[in-house]
Amino acid sequence: MEKKEMKFEEKIEELETLVKALENGDVPLDEAIDYFTKATKLASLCDKDLKEAEKALTSIVNEDGSLSEFKGEVEA
Repeated sequence: MEKKEMKFEEKIEELETLVKALENGDVPLDEAIDYFTKATKLASLCDKDLKEAEKALTSIVNEDGSLSEFKGEVEA
């Protein structure tokens, strides 16, 4: 079965659920270790997604199709 890639928002939601469960402190140790491992992986994936989004947002496509880095300056 093919695994569907989660959207960024779904990753954040699951990460928040895992963190809340761990913060409550009523999760058995073995389960807490699994939650922590999953949360760490999700946090890493979210960080990767954010870096990719930042890279996409800071690139500008020039008229000739080449890419330029956006420097944050707006021409008046």
